Amino acid sequence: MTATIHSDALIQASVPQPSAIEAHRASERFLRAIPRDFARQHLILSQGTGGDGAELLMHTESTDPAALFNIGVKLQCRTATEIGDAEAIATAIDQAYGAMEHTNPPSNDGNAAAFVLDGDDLSALLAEADRDLLATAGKAPLIKLVDGLLFEALTRSASDVHVQPLADRTLIRFRLDGVLHTVRELPVQLTAALVSRIKVMGRMDIAERRIPQDGRSTVTIGDRSIDMRISTLPTSYGERAVIRLLDNAQHLDDVSQLGMPQEVANRYLACARRSHGIILVTGPTGSGKTTTLYATLGGIAGPGLNIMTIEDPIEYELSTVGLVVSQSQVNTKKGVTFANGLRHILRQDPDVVMVGEIRDAETARTAIQASLTGHLVVSTLHTNDAPSAVTRLIDLGVEPYLVSASLSAVLAQRLVRLIHDGCGGTGCEGCLSTGFRGRSGLFELMVIDEALRGLISRRAELTEIRQAAKASGLRTLRDEGRRLIDEGRTSIAEVERVTGGAA
Repeated sequence: MTATIHSDALIQASVPQPSAIEAHRASERFLRAIPRDFARQHLILSQGTGGDGAELLMHTESTDPAALFNIGVKLQCRTATEIGDAEAIATAIDQAYGAMEHTNPPSNDGNAAAFVLDGDDLSALLAEADRDLLATAGKAPLIKLVDGLLFEALTRSASDVHVQPLADRTLIRFRLDGVLHTVRELPVQLTAALVSRIKVMGRMDIAERRIPQDGRSTVTIGDRSIDMRISTLPTSYGERAVIRLLDNAQHLDDVSQLGMPQEVANRYLACARRSHGIILVTGPTGSGKTTTLYATLGGIAGPGLNIMTIEDPIEYELSTVGLVVSQSQVNTKKGVTFANGLRHILRQDPDVVMVGEIRDAETARTAIQASLTGHLVVSTLHTNDAPSAVTRLIDLGVEPYLVSASLSAVLAQRLVRLIHDGCGGTGCEGCLSTGFRGRSGLFELMVIDEALRGLISRRAELTEIRQAAKASGLRTLRDEGRRLIDEGRTSIAEVERVTGGAA
């Protein structure tokens, strides 16, 4: 939007206390004169008219005075302002513009916002499906569709959004608490346009549909910044896309916030505060290992430590939550692997090194050598339980005496869904009728003591190592699951689902 800046003041700003935000109070004149994207960018929304002209709600930290001035010019009236919460304003903007455009507005009861296209919007989308996707005119319905899906995914705390084309329809699925749920079915004719819009957001090549692509983007809701990792893959029915949503505001810097029992947290952090050694976090993909590593760094970070990471990819920018950490990323195209990236990091005088994953013998040997030369190394490994990490390292070719000398602790973990308090587990709209909402970690900590070091050095059988660990106080993943069952926080079936492969 452009407007002429006049010398006479059209803005009369006041700063009363924050008030309730009601989307229905937005004037139709404002909604038709001010583009939705402009309102979202500057976090400004009409709250009706008063004696002084238009009443506007804004967020002071992100509002450009020129934006307010231009709105006054566009509306041709004086404006008065009130201050509101950034995220609440963003939500109200989506509701107000959605209602004006004849969609069902997002619910206001605290549950995830609904997003429904009416017949006119759907017809517009179908008509433009084969048009030039880079043209800007007439793209509002498509942009609104993608924005609405992302908004709903974020309000439901989804970790991933899947766009999956089939022969006769396209499924929109959200991964909620580790489980995929179908939330929309769209006409198959929209697949190409929908995926292309997502690829544009990720700065990917929309003309190339025959090979997989990866991209990144960032969206905001109020003052929250959400990173998106985007992946596309050709299939027999067209390209499918998966968007990983990474909410920096949800980063956890305290292991107790992960659901780790206090006695386990105390023993684990005691190992993490040592000046050397290696700590491994194990579990399958999606069990929260990287989050635990980040929380570990948050628990030990201090002004006297040089903390560095090598990751694939970088999940969260730790500097945004106040941690002084240097993060680097694997780049196989340029020859940067975990192993040689770690070697370069060791020339940077680190105290603590986080290695995203130990995948091969070279990385394992380099990490262990680093831990034996005065560095604390934290990393992840794919094993079913804590004792199995020992045999996994040996299988990778690391000598048992090196594993014995370097290993400080192994933490195996899973994420288990929690019964939804709002419905007592019976299922409701807030939990998509699953009966679960939110997750907590199950943790199995094996601290390496002298008895275990002796067993590891002589290459003892896994069953013997496991028995010795239990004798030293190890509580298994299933033990921890039973504790949550007894507390009424999860179900037997859920614990069995996530611990099926654990001993």
